[in-house]
Amino acid sequence: MALKGGSRFSIRFEDVFPAGCVLVPDSIVEAQDYNEVTKARTPAVDKLTGQRVWTVRVMDMDPDLAGRAREVAVKISAPVQPIPDNGAPFAPVEFDGMTVTPYVGPTGRLAYSYRASGFKPSARKAA
Repeated sequence: MALKGGSRFSIRFEDVFPAGCVLVPDSIVEAQDYNEVTKARTPAVDKLTGQRVWTVRVMDMDPDLAGRAREVAVKISAPVQPIPDNGAPFAPVEFDGMTVTPYVGPTGRLAYSYRASGFKPSARKAA
């Protein structure tokens, strides 16, 4: 079976964030595409849905990450900017409809791009 570049694979929230995650304050922004030719930035559009793309930064609460970077970006395709129900800083959230796209980054290292269909307040407290 051949995989096309940019293939998205379904993944459960619990598999990505087993200890939960919390929103980074003021972290929901419109994703931007960069055109190398024109050197211009334009609002990103999801190639599959045609909707605008929003980047949500969260902090992974996995205790095994001690001393390593915890911030993760998750992209959400939606016609309008998603707004958290709980406006509190560092509010625990859960993502719905998560997918992952593995890719090789510019340094040759394996990396992952996460997407979701939306998010909601977490039913459990982050660890």
